[in-house]
Amino acid sequence: MNSPAADEPHLLVVDDDERLRALLQRYLSSNGYRVTAATGAAQARALMKSMEFDLLILDVMMPGESGLELTKSVRTQSSVPILMLTARGDPADRIAGLELGADDYLPKPFEPRELLLRANSLLRRAAPPETPATGPVKMGSALFDPATSRLTRGAKPVKLTGAEAALLQLFAVHAGRPFSRAELCKRLNVALERSIDVQVTRLRRKIEEDPKLPLYLQTVRGVGYMLVPDRA
Repeated sequence: MNSPAADEPHLLVVDDDERLRALLQRYLSSNGYRVTAATGAAQARALMKSMEFDLLILDVMMPGESGLELTKSVRTQSSVPILMLTARGDPADRIAGLELGADDYLPKPFEPRELLLRANSLLRRAAPPETPATGPVKMGSALFDPATSRLTRGAKPVKLTGAEAALLQLFAVHAGRPFSRAELCKRLNVALERSIDVQVTRLRRKIEEDPKLPLYLQTVRGVGYMLVPDRA
């Protein structure tokens, strides 16, 4: 079991269901997060006055102030990501939550793994801008220099098309930042998002040991793609 470190994201779980609250606190903590739990909106407000949180997980249906009301209030003073949990299946309720400022919505019952993936996605999107790379990036036996657009693998040069070089340069300069297909199209002046998928597939063949199980040019579920080079 992983123990969360002090610098790990701090999550606030707000739910009046004691069993679910304890389950989420246990599960998220075992996956490296710091987790604080509250039984309702009033306790959540008190906690937010004394602590900073990186993500709020709010139940919609709670006695007293609902998760929707709490979301509306939080949004007047904070942009912290909010993931809403609810047993309601009505699309109108989901839309209401999103209109009030929630970032995502997960209906009950749900798999804890799905909640973890959604939390990871929200935290990635809310992460501060990365520091652009200033030198070559290493990906196993492959090395790419954004300054020259030169790719080598095992010290041997690897030929890149102009489109591949432009895409890899963007990923390398912003290593660790996820890009949506739409943003990649806009930055690279590409008309079709499918073209981005094709270029990524080709790049994986040139930099990955196993293109079908990419370690470096990763797919970010629900977002797009991201380059994760070896640490210096």
